[in-house]
Amino acid sequence: PPSPFTMIRALAAFALLASASAFMTARPGAAAARSSALKMGFETEIGAQPPLGFWDPLGLLKEADQERFDRLRYVEVKHGRIAQLAILGHLVNAAGIRLPGYISNSANLKFADVPFGLKALSVIPPAGIAQTIAFIGLVEIGYLQVKDSVAADCEARMDAAGWDAETKDRKRAIELNNGRAAQMGILALMVHEKLDGKPYVINTLLGLPSPEP
Repeated sequence: PPSPFTMIRALAAFALLASASAFMTARPGAAAARSSALKMGFETEIGAQPPLGFWDPLGLLKEADQERFDRLRYVEVKHGRIAQLAILGHLVNAAGIRLPGYISNSANLKFADVPFGLKALSVIPPAGIAQTIAFIGLVEIGYLQVKDSVAADCEARMDAAGWDAETKDRKRAIELNNGRAAQMGILALMVHEKLDGKPYVINTLLGLPSPEP
């Protein structure tokens, strides 16, 4: 089996790939406003901020046009939102909070019997994991059908709240940074769980009880 350090290197490389598009924005209608054939500079976009500024170590934006940029930003924001939900779910489960009832009647498996973190994958029946993946796929397909209307509704709500362009951009930057932090956070929880079974390393460092899956 791979050593923990090999796993860490692999996970770190994955995180770099996930965030290398990082310092880049997508505003509604941005792609339509600028020619997709025109090569752009993105050094002043939302997310290119101290201390790193514009950071694209893998060169994903080299010779990129606005359409390519908007696609990468869309993926980055989505992954950030998923990671924030993952962190929240991890914290809730680590606190011992579970749904009532059974996750699998055929396996006589209750939600309360499922550990949190990656260890849950060793307990949930394969059919349950397949159903979860299928559900996520359906959500993704469904969202694509209403993506434009959701974006327009969000823009309208921000306008109704009296937010000017500067405020909107500041809120977008906050969400972007929270998503980036969450991606690194959930990665760290997974790495430390595989290392010693104690994902909440900060608890260990502070001498506090550390929940284990």
